[in-house]
Amino acid sequence: MSDNNRYASPFVVTVGRQFGSGGRELAKALADDLGIDYYDKELLLEAAREAGVSPEFFERSDERFPTFLHGLFSFTSGITPMCYYTGSSSITDDGIYKAVSDVILKAASERPFVVVGRTADYILRHHPRVANIFVHAPMETRVARILGRGDARTAREAEALSNRHNKWRADYYNFFTDKVWGHPESYHICIDSSMMSMAGCVGLVKDYLRHRGFLG
Repeated sequence: MSDNNRYASPFVVTVGRQFGSGGRELAKALADDLGIDYYDKELLLEAAREAGVSPEFFERSDERFPTFLHGLFSFTSGITPMCYYTGSSSITDDGIYKAVSDVILKAASERPFVVVGRTADYILRHHPRVANIFVHAPMETRVARILGRGDARTAREAEALSNRHNKWRADYYNFFTDKVWGHPESYHICIDSSMMSMAGCVGLVKDYLRHRGFLG
């Protein structure tokens, strides 16, 4: 159970991740250790409630490049995606993105939390107390984790699954932001999760949060 009142001011840790790198595990472990809220799929449910529609609409477009724009825009066209997406009232890809963004922004003004993906680092770019983390790992480590949790039957399937999900995430992130998914310049800390235990990764992030003044 979260204990958000123990912190004087709200802060947010955003976690981007390669598929199979353990980013979601790190985010959950960090939230549990700090006693603060954790957002992943929960964001979709809350956004769906706010919009008054079925969560399945949000699940279908979760971290996917907008389906109605495939082939229409290139990432070098000079269009600023966030300007295009502001103010939609329909439950399409743009409306879903705005609904999730609204939930993240509202939560960030009220309480500390850890959030996985959904371009949260960009959505909260004007928030003064945000730490943006990216978790990556060599392919063999990702394959082993994917096989270990039963998401694929063979190493070849696991590698293909990781590559597919990472492409979806990169396309989504690069379209909705003015940054590049997975590039060091887009984050405050990049962690190779194969180099230490999960507890060590959590400790590393906590040390960074202390240096930023987020933790006492």
